[in-house]
Amino acid sequence: MRHASRLVAPLDDEAVRPLRSGDRVLISGVILTALDEAHRRMTEYARENRALPFDLEGQVLCYLESSPTPPGRVCGPIGPVASGRMDPYTPLLLDLGLKGMIGRGRRSPEVIDSIVKNRALYFGAAGGAAVFLSGCVTRVESVAWPEMGPEAVFRMRVEDFPVVVLVDARGNDLYRDGPARYRGGGSPPSKEGLTGGP
Repeated sequence: MRHASRLVAPLDDEAVRPLRSGDRVLISGVILTALDEAHRRMTEYARENRALPFDLEGQVLCYLESSPTPPGRVCGPIGPVASGRMDPYTPLLLDLGLKGMIGRGRRSPEVIDSIVKNRALYFGAAGGAAVFLSGCVTRVESVAWPEMGPEAVFRMRVEDFPVVVLVDARGNDLYRDGPARYRGGGSPPSKEGLTGGP
């Protein structure tokens, strides 16, 4: 089994190009979190030709929900939400320079086409591992629209945040291709695929 690749966010074409659907990846660096309301706001800004309060170029957006932060911790447990909720907004954001997304679940054909067009990646994070994932976060700060509360855009600094490539820049989709790959004699997904273990 291949070891996990390492990426430093924000991303560029050189970082994206070699990755394939099914690859395990450990992300370090700076990523942004944004949910439904923030996606609606970003889309409004773009359609009104208003500058966003942060740069989307090369960024990785996480679709994460967080529990309250316990004393002495950087953040509370975090877990991915269904990415399809963001599908109506995603092609436009990819056109604005977004390079990666982290969530769970399938993406629409329109989003996959836009991922290919913009040479981007869609990653999956492990559900049910909220406490573990929060341990990969070393810093969190609000960067836009704090009046939205938990729906605001946050900047997170992460170290070895474990994900799997679900859709690569060629349009290969693990949800579509994975079962056929397994039936053809490939290996099934493993727990280590999401934790970066040996």
